[in-house]
Order: sequence, then C-alpha cells, then structure tokens
Amino acid sequence: MIEPSLALYGDAFERVDDLIQELLDTTGVRYGLLVDRKGFVLSHKEALWAPRPPALDSVATLVASNAAATAALANMLGERTFSEQIHQGENGTLYVESVGTDSLLTLIFDASVPLGKVKVYAKKSISQIAAILDELKDIPPVQLGEDFSAGATSLLDDLLG
Repeated sequence: MIEPSLALYGDAFERVDDLIQELLDTTGVRYGLLVDRKGFVLSHKEALWAPRPPALDSVATLVASNAAATAALANMLGERTFSEQIHQGENGTLYVESVGTDSLLTLIFDASVPLGKVKVYAKKSISQIAAILDELKDIPPVQLGEDFSAGATSLLDDLLG
C-alpha cells in the first residue's frame, strides 16, 4: 500500500493549516491544498464563501501526476526543475508550486483574483511551510509495538463483537 511521504500532524499540522488559511484570506483564493508528490492531501482549506470544492483526493492525485510529468519535461530540456505550474481557464486558475522536494502547494481561484498577487503571497507562505516541513525530518517516526496492536485488536473485538 502506498503511504504519504510526510506525516503532518499535531502542532506542525496546525501551523501549516493556519498558513494556508492566512494565504486564502489575504489573496481571495478559493481552495488551498498541501499535497505530497505521491498524491496525498496533507492539509487543505477552503474559503467560507467558496462553492462546493472539487474532489480533493482526485485533485491531489492529478496535481502530483502532472508535477511528475512536468519534472520529466524539465529534465528533457536540461532544467533541474520547473518550480511552478499555472493552468488558466476562462473562469479559474490552478496554481501549483513546489514546497521543498516532497510537497506541492496547490491553489485554486477564480478569474477575479490577480495571479501576481497569488504568486507573491504564495512564495512567502511556501518558505514558511518548507521550514515547518524541514522540522519534521528531525522527528523520529512513531513506533507502535506489539502492545498497541494487541490492545487495538482487543478494542475492535469488543466493539464489533
């Protein structure tokens, strides 16, 4: 089974979530997602006024796939990477930018929001999110022992019969 490349939880999750919310509030972006390069949603926020969001898991998977394809194109053209992607339609824009090596900030907004404003504020948020994600690399992974497994099995047996 494929697992997310990052475990974002606790204080780090709240700080990233707050930064994405601040970005939405400042720019007028409808939806903000932090996606890992395997296509998992690590964090997401939506503006209160935004209509029902698209299927976020599908957006995350497609964004990660597109980023992988774009990285291959960059390599073919002799570039180390293309750090951002912009997809503009008649009514909306999808803006994706790398956050370190493991994740992508994905912003979805309508035509009333200036792309330049989004890019300026996104760059600031990205550096802050990247710093938080770098902190997580120093934290050892959670090790669940035999006692946890036996206890969880017992609780599930009691609950489900």
